[in-house]
Amino acid sequence: MSGIALTVPYLDTDADQLSFVLGRPAREALAVRDLTVGGLDVQLRLLGASHQVFAGPVRETVACLPGVEGGLPDTASQDFGDWHYDFGARVRRFGPAEFSARVARIRNRSEDHPRALYGVFPGSPEAVTALTVEPDGAGLSWRTWHTYPQSRRIVATHTRLEAR
Repeated sequence: MSGIALTVPYLDTDADQLSFVLGRPAREALAVRDLTVGGLDVQLRLLGASHQVFAGPVRETVACLPGVEGGLPDTASQDFGDWHYDFGARVRRFGPAEFSARVARIRNRSEDHPRALYGVFPGSPEAVTALTVEPDGAGLSWRTWHTYPQSRRIVATHTRLEAR
């Protein structure tokens, strides 16, 4: 899937502004991709410089949210009936060359992935939000990347949803 050249600026401008919540309703999206993965309906939603993933019983939001303090947990787990959910996030800062190389890998991986959605924000080809989803055993998993060229930081998340 080719990346979407977005015409709107970032809504959140730094990795520290991102927060993590479950169960929130759909926010206005810049792009949406509906898929069926591992027998579950999945919706990838590209927001400002953030995302939502709706998969089975889960509504995951990683975004700058009014009234919600920024900062992502390293990990989070929750049961949703017959499903177990695990989330992990990592924020890293890179030097200029390494940041550019990592963003290029994210873009290439997303471009070549059959179940991806990614957008490139105006002002820099390195301002990217990307999401991919995979079948994973008795469930599915998804990865996301949020890149911040102004601080050369990359937020990477990995989520697994597994039938119990």
